Amino acid sequence: MRGIEQPGPVHPERVQCAAANIRAVDVKLHQGMTLLDGLADVVRSHGVSSAVFSLRGGSFEPLAFYMPALSESPKHVAYFSERFESPGEARIDSGSITFGLRGGEPSLHCHAIWIEPDGRRRSGHLIPAESRVASSVHLEAWMLDGAGFEVMADSETNFNLMQVSAGVVRSGGTQAFVVRLRPNQDLCLALESLCAERGIRRASIRGGVGSLIGTVFEDGRTVEPFVTEVFIRTGEIEPGTDGAPVASVDVGLVAHSGEIAEGRLKRGENPVLITFELVIEPHEWA
Repeated sequence: MRGIEQPGPVHPERVQCAAANIRAVDVKLHQGMTLLDGLADVVRSHGVSSAVFSLRGGSFEPLAFYMPALSESPKHVAYFSERFESPGEARIDSGSITFGLRGGEPSLHCHAIWIEPDGRRRSGHLIPAESRVASSVHLEAWMLDGAGFEVMADSETNFNLMQVSAGVVRSGGTQAFVVRLRPNQDLCLALESLCAERGIRRASIRGGVGSLIGTVFEDGRTVEPFVTEVFIRTGEIEPGTDGAPVASVDVGLVAHSGEIAEGRLKRGENPVLITFELVIEPHEWA
C-alpha cells in the first residue's frame, strides 16, 4: 500500500476515537449568511459545540475555496493553493463538513463538489467565512454531545487539524463514535478494525472529511496524483460473509491536478494522506 513519510514523529495512536451522543436534524441555511456563521448558529441552538454535516443542494455567491497543492516546503507533505472564487453563483452538488472549535471559537472543515455558472464542475476546500448563501442550502446534520472535534496542533503532520476531543457522555442517548484517522492507514480497513474492536456489527458513517494518497476505486479507476481532498458521500459498515465488519465508502474528491473523481473506494488501497474525520453511528452490535 502507498505511503508518505510525514515531517514529524509517527504518533503511536493511529486512530483517535471517543464515544458521544448523536442526534440527527435537518438544516436549512438562508440567503445572505456565511457558511461559518450559519452553521455556528445552528450548532449553538442545539446546545452543543460539534457536529457533522452532509451538503444536499443550494448555492453560494461568492463561493471561496482552496485547492489541494504540492508543498513548496519540507515542513509539510502537501499544502493548499492560493484562494479561488467561483465566477458567479455556484450550485452545490454534494459535500461534507466537520464542525468543531478552534481556540474556543467555531471552526469547520468542508470539502465539496459544485457547479459553476458555465456548467463546469469544481471541487475543493470551501473557505467558510467567505462563502455566502445565495439560495437556501440544505444539509443533513448530526449533532454531537459528550465528544467532538477541536482544532489542535499535530506534530506528525505539522498542521493544525480537527482532532477528537472527549467529554462526558450522558446515559440514554443514541451512541456514536467520533473518529479521526492519522496518515498511512487504509480508510476502510481502519474503520473495519475499529468496529470489530468495539463490537459494532452494522453502522453508518456520518460526515467524513479528509485526504487520501491518490485513490483506487472498486471499479478499477485510479487517481494517480497523490495530493487529494476527499469527502464521504455515503458510508456503511455491514457484516461480510465471515461476519466481520466490511466498509463500503463512496467519496467525492479533487486532486492537486484538478482532476475530480467520485465512486466507491477499493478496500485496502486508499491510505490517509494527512487526516480523516468522521462519525460512526452503530445500528447493530455483535
